[in-house]
Amino acid sequence: MAYSDQDWPQGTQTLGRGLSIILAIKAGVDTLSGLALEIGCTRSTTQRLTAALLQQGWLRLKSTGRYGLGEKLIAMTPRTQTASPLLGLAAPLLHSLSEVTGKTVQLAVRSDSHAICLMRLEGRQPLPIRARTDQHVPLARTSSGRALILDDSESDWARAYRVSYRHAPAGLTSWINRMRSYRAADCVFDLEDDEIGIHGVAAPVRDASGSIVAAISLTDRAAEMPLMRMKALAPQIIHTATLLSARLGWHEFSDVAD
Repeated sequence: MAYSDQDWPQGTQTLGRGLSIILAIKAGVDTLSGLALEIGCTRSTTQRLTAALLQQGWLRLKSTGRYGLGEKLIAMTPRTQTASPLLGLAAPLLHSLSEVTGKTVQLAVRSDSHAICLMRLEGRQPLPIRARTDQHVPLARTSSGRALILDDSESDWARAYRVSYRHAPAGLTSWINRMRSYRAADCVFDLEDDEIGIHGVAAPVRDASGSIVAAISLTDRAAEMPLMRMKALAPQIIHTATLLSARLGWHEFSDVAD
């Protein structure tokens, strides 16, 4: 799969190298030295190319320091996700969670500074909420969105907050403190943060590398799901997210069975 300048017309070699980097990462090459070897360039040249791809959102740098495909590629069109293994693996787990809890269940993925709902199962009492399949919602506003960024740095959290809450900059400190507690619990609560009268609970889903690739959430009216009920439901959501993570190859949970 190694790249060759001879495969591309004169003047398009840089484009070819960039696309070859993306293909190499898709195939599992995720280090700078590995990518440099793959495209036959120096480390400094490869670093410039990956930096440009990172800046534009075509690549992302994981917390492990390794490269992954960026949100622009993963969610260039949300409908392409329906053909991926994610929904096929998630569907039976989401249906089971919905049946057991009676709540609205959603599966979301990240797209730049937004969360996209890929799948939504209505609860016993349908909710008048605006998050619909394929709709983009700012990451910081919902439980799913915040679950998707639990592994991000606090500076990234701050940027997500500012994008979502331009009208309430004074709330950043308390919001960051909440995110710290959610990261420790690996579970996020939405206490009417996005819509008045609506509560949500969400947990992140990880792939084989440990990176967060999706989030599972339960949503209901605040009166039907007060804080104590949310705390009681949290282990079920975490368990469902753990099962899906195992199906995606997360080695820490490879022995989990449903």
